[in-house]
Amino acid sequence: MATFTEKCNDIFIRVINDYHLTDNVDANINNPFERDSIENKLYLKCWIDTVQWHLEDIIRDPHIDPVEALLLKRRIDRSNQERTDLVEQIDSYFLQRYHGVEVLPDATINTESPAWALDRLSILALKIYHMREQVERTDASEEHLDRCRQKLSVLLEQQIDLSSAIDQLLADIEAGRKFMKVYRQMKMYNDPATNPILYNKESRSKE
Repeated sequence: MATFTEKCNDIFIRVINDYHLTDNVDANINNPFERDSIENKLYLKCWIDTVQWHLEDIIRDPHIDPVEALLLKRRIDRSNQERTDLVEQIDSYFLQRYHGVEVLPDATINTESPAWALDRLSILALKIYHMREQVERTDASEEHLDRCRQKLSVLLEQQIDLSSAIDQLLADIEAGRKFMKVYRQMKMYNDPATNPILYNKESRSKE
């Protein structure tokens, strides 16, 4: 029986391959999983990561039009907020899943929640895909290819280690050895009530 992270990694690979059928940041998402399922959320999470990965590539073009760059920066900001919101939804799934677990008296909390660890796993899948692309280039020097092979080896080892750690964390939560909380990110710069640039501007406009 597949572990939870094996299922996650399969979904992430599927997402990345689906995206590269068109390799277009404006392509429509075709999420194959049932709307309210955890698989649906994992697919959507990795799709957001994959699109943002390529937006980050585009915005680094030294010849990009400044107006286009500003629009892209705003789009990346929105993407980051969507990513954060989705991570919190995934953590809410785990909170509900383990709601009835009896927490042991000596249980401890982890440094990060399961969903934020899965966020790292999703990004890692993207790093592996694109580092493998570099390894397979035919227009690069052998020195470049060798460096990328070494990096790919490290990334693959990291994927194994992170997957194992996440599965262990979930097992510990299920057994009551660990407990989790969801701390909302409360990003202040996106909130007109807490970003001084925004609320001062609004106050001045009323004067």
